[in-house]
Amino acid sequence: MRVSLCIAACLAMAVCQSASADCTYPKAPENIPNGSTASESEMVTAMTAFKQYNSDVTAYLACLDEETAGKAKDAGSSVSVIMQMKAMQAKKHNSAVAELKVLADKFNSEVRTFKSRK
Repeated sequence: MRVSLCIAACLAMAVCQSASADCTYPKAPENIPNGSTASESEMVTAMTAFKQYNSDVTAYLACLDEETAGKAKDAGSSVSVIMQMKAMQAKKHNSAVAELKVLADKFNSEVRTFKSRK
């Protein structure tokens, strides 16, 4: 009984800490295979990594929205503070989306090259 209470307390602390933690910028896939030389398994592995990266970016953007809403609520009615927070959130949002687009465009180009070999 005592062990399960300790585990429950640890889990509750972990949930509370993760809810209050800042959003973590998603890590992009490390490499994009060369479509003219890559094997099918390399391309599939890269595709899986990009799908995960896309999911991570989506989760990051949702986290930014939640974080900004929470901080805006804490800031009260200070319009200038809220505007600054929203501007910073927009920069983070745009940066993540821009990086995703650039990398996805590069990967898609390599996929077209790979498919043209067949």
